[in-house]
Amino acid sequence: MDFRVVILEIAVAILGIVLLATGLLLPGSKKRANGLITAAVLTGLLVYSFTDSGAADGEFLMGLYSADSMTLYFKQLFMIAAIFVTVMSLTSTARFKENGGEYFSLLVFALLGMMVMVSANDFLTLYVGLELMTISFVILTAFDRSSLKSAEAGTKYVLLSAMSSAVLLYGLSLFYGLSGSTEFEGFAACAQSGSAGPMFTVAVILLLSGLGFKISAVPFHMWAPDIYEGAPTPITAFLATGSKAASFAVLIRMLTLMLEDNYAVFAGILIVLAVLTMIVGNLIAIPQKNIKRMLAYSSIAHAGYILLGLVAFTDAGVSAMLFYIFIYIFANLGAFSSVIALSDSTGSDEIEAFRGMWKRSPLITAVLMISLLSMAGIPPAAGFIGKFYLFASIVNQGYVWLALLAIGMSVVSVYYYIMVIRVMLAPVPENAEKISVAPSHKLVMTTAAAVTLFLGIWAAPLTDWTNQVIAAFVR
Repeated sequence: MDFRVVILEIAVAILGIVLLATGLLLPGSKKRANGLITAAVLTGLLVYSFTDSGAADGEFLMGLYSADSMTLYFKQLFMIAAIFVTVMSLTSTARFKENGGEYFSLLVFALLGMMVMVSANDFLTLYVGLELMTISFVILTAFDRSSLKSAEAGTKYVLLSAMSSAVLLYGLSLFYGLSGSTEFEGFAACAQSGSAGPMFTVAVILLLSGLGFKISAVPFHMWAPDIYEGAPTPITAFLATGSKAASFAVLIRMLTLMLEDNYAVFAGILIVLAVLTMIVGNLIAIPQKNIKRMLAYSSIAHAGYILLGLVAFTDAGVSAMLFYIFIYIFANLGAFSSVIALSDSTGSDEIEAFRGMWKRSPLITAVLMISLLSMAGIPPAAGFIGKFYLFASIVNQGYVWLALLAIGMSVVSVYYYIMVIRVMLAPVPENAEKISVAPSHKLVMTTAAAVTLFLGIWAAPLTDWTNQVIAAFVR
């Protein structure tokens, strides 16, 4: 019972409960204080996690919960995303009125669910963390009562996430039936014994289907466009970053720890998922007129790129995944914070609303351009380095055709990203007003853009970090 293993989770849980209580006590005009408290406490926990005391390895509750270099890396990413989303949300509390206090507590509980997911060492703990994250997101998606799109998005998300959770739970129940244990180690022993049989394959397919919904891989992507468009934009950003990263963390842990001896059986499934996800995401993004829907399909395509690291199934491939997820988070935060800054001023998130943005707000233009170029994989933005590492990892494993397809889809993505940039650089419409950007959005936008450019020019710090994480994880 080494409580250092769960000290971050305990602190986050206490923060969520405190925020829930203060949300009931604070008057409507003071709800913004909860956001400031959330950002300050999470920043303190993030700094603490980089110290020796906050980076404890070990197990808790007789091995049902564990901490290692991989879990710590993802928890730090979740906290970074949560801090930025909290800051992005400070301008939204006025619109939520009396519910603003609960908003930040739900953000924190969603973060807690992600942290539990990545440290879970048995199926029940994994499922509890997944449902805590999902239920929090369902409420947050429908949080804007003044928007019919938000209500529609919440309804669709609860129905589709319930279906995906049922599929995942059925797969986990098959795992239990095969191994007689809910622990990962018990199932790994069953898989390595060679006695799993066809039901083992069915169980893994159900598991990949359930987690495929969370990462919005094709054909489990149908929820993403409507939910991304209808949810409050900070929540869309958190879905696109934290939720996706948590699901990839679970996939990495399960496939590396549990399925290593059976990987050849499922390589084909992963390749099909990656190919379909890259193609469908990029092609359907082209005709989109709403930037949140376009970013939703872009997010689907990026899930396909990240899956390439699992296809490679090497230390270099997994390290490339960690690198890409990090830079993907910052590129998305920069893009969505730019969208929020525009919608706060104009009430629109259509691509056409960005016309003449170079004159109306040079900051929005610069940050969104850097974010989109990073997603497209164009230097000097960090996305170029991330895609290079991913594509190199599968080329080294002999999947040259798959790398060429991924490069081709990246070229396709350049088209719809450039279309947004073209609109921003178009002549300024008559009577177009200048866009004022709130200080909180300026902080997020400039930080995200700076990190994206810095890692595109000098990627060594992040590369060394991810390599160290992998080296300690596989030791």
